[in-house]
Amino acid sequence: MKKDDQHPRVEMELHSGASQRVLIIEAPYYKAVTDALVEGVTAVLDAQGVPYDRIPVPGALEIPQVLSQALDAGLFGDEEPGLYGGVIALGCVIRGETSHYDIVVNNTNHWLMETAIRYSIPLGNGVLTVDTEAQALARAGGGADGKGGDAARACLRLMHLERQFGGDAS
Repeated sequence: MKKDDQHPRVEMELHSGASQRVLIIEAPYYKAVTDALVEGVTAVLDAQGVPYDRIPVPGALEIPQVLSQALDAGLFGDEEPGLYGGVIALGCVIRGETSHYDIVVNNTNHWLMETAIRYSIPLGNGVLTVDTEAQALARAGGGADGKGGDAARACLRLMHLERQFGGDAS
């Protein structure tokens, strides 16, 4: 991935990974892109010692539905810690010739954010929205320095802040 001098990465304290897993919900509709995103995510999580589980879904629209199902199953805790302390959403939506792109992008992002905010779930959003597959591969690539790594760092930072706000900054 090309270095972005306009938006340098700010180093922040991340979640230690000591107690909770991360759920990765991935839509491999564009497999090469998703594989590159997963490579970045797992590089960051492995480096931080954070365990994770991966769940594939058919497409980006299904990602929020699976997050909701995981919530309904009690996999994210309210009063007691659940199995998962955060979620990372991965996928790619490439603009086509119809309005379907807008429907998929708007609904996927709306319902991911709605669910994450309503239920205070740390979310790293790695669903790429691009015009071409070349753009997607450029953004997804780079291992830990690509957009997958960015999504993992966002999730871990939010997990850290959630613990800090709750009085447990470990």
